[in-house]
Amino acid sequence: MEEAALQLSADGIQKKVVSPGKGELSTFPDGTKVRFHYRTSLCDGTVLDDSRTMGGQSKPMELILGKKFKLPVWERVVTSMREGEMADFTCDVKHTALYPLVSQSLRNISVGKDPLEGQRHCCGIAQVHSHHSLGHTDLDHLQANPQPLVFTIELLEVMPPGSFALETWAMTDEEKLQAVPQIHEEGNLLFKKGETAAAAEKYYNAIACLKNLQMKEQPGDVPWIKLDQMITPLLLNYCQCKLMLGHYYEVLDHCSSLLNKYEDNVKAYFKRGKAHAAVWNETEARADFARVLELDPSLGPAVAKEIRVMEERIQKKKKEEKGRYRNLFNYSDGTSTTATTS
Repeated sequence: MEEAALQLSADGIQKKVVSPGKGELSTFPDGTKVRFHYRTSLCDGTVLDDSRTMGGQSKPMELILGKKFKLPVWERVVTSMREGEMADFTCDVKHTALYPLVSQSLRNISVGKDPLEGQRHCCGIAQVHSHHSLGHTDLDHLQANPQPLVFTIELLEVMPPGSFALETWAMTDEEKLQAVPQIHEEGNLLFKKGETAAAAEKYYNAIACLKNLQMKEQPGDVPWIKLDQMITPLLLNYCQCKLMLGHYYEVLDHCSSLLNKYEDNVKAYFKRGKAHAAVWNETEARADFARVLELDPSLGPAVAKEIRVMEERIQKKKKEEKGRYRNLFNYSDGTSTTATTS
C-alpha cells in the first residue's frame, strides 16, 4: 500500500486515506468495472461536482478500466484502492487539464442530455485550448485557468471482467454498432408488453449509440447517411412512445427534424399530425394529415379516424368554453346580469 502511494506521489498525485477499505487490493485487469462516488474540489475547498447530488440524485460513477476514459487519472487512483475505501487524491495540473470536458459530459448525463452535447467536433486537447464555452461558468474558468484538483473517491464495488453486461457508454464503436439491433428488439418487446416508458428508454439508448458514431463522420458523407437511416426508424418508434406518454411537443420537435431531412416520410407526418391535434393546432394537424394522404392514400381510414377524433375534441372544448362564459354572467340563483356601458 505504501509502495503504491509512493508511486502516485512520484507522478504528482498525493493520496490521503479518509477511511480504509476491506480485503485484499485487486489486481484490476483491463475490463474490470468499478463503481465509485466522487467529489471534485478546488484546492481551496470549492466543490465543483459531487456524484451524490449531481442532477438532484445520488448516482455512482461506473468505469470500465482499459476503455481509455478521458480522465486517465481516475483509473490510476482507483487501482490504488481497496473496495470500501475512501481517499482524497490531490492531482497536479497535468492530470486535470481535461476535467472541464469530463465534467460537462457528466453534468449532461445527470440531467438526461447527450453527454457530448455542446462539445465541438474536435479532440479534447483542442477544446481545452479554445475559447469555446462549456455552458458552465465554473468549468469555463477552470478551462481558462488549469489548476490542481482534489478528487475524493469512495470505491463502492469492484467487478471482474465478464461478471457484468456492458452498457452502451462503455462499448467500443464496433460494439455499439453490433448492439443496436439487439437494443431495438428489446424496445419492441417492451412496447408489445405495454411497457411504453421502458421501450422509449431502449430506443433512446440505441439512438444515442448511433448519434455518437455519427458525430465522428462528416455530415452528408455515405457513412453519416447510413447511420442516419438507421436512426430514423428508431426515432419514429421513440416518437410513438412519446405520443402515448403525452409528450407531444417532443414529438413535434423530433418529427419536424426528420421531415427537414426526409420530406416524404409519411410516418413522421402522421405522428406529427397526431401531436398537433393533441395540442389544439388544428390547421397544422390538417396540413400534416393531408400530406399523409398525398403520400399514401391507403391510410385514408386511419387519417379519417384521427380527424374525426380531433373534431370531436374541438367541439367538446367549444361547448365547455361556451358553458363557462355563460356562467360568468349568471348568479347562482339563476338570475342573469346585464352588462351596461356608460
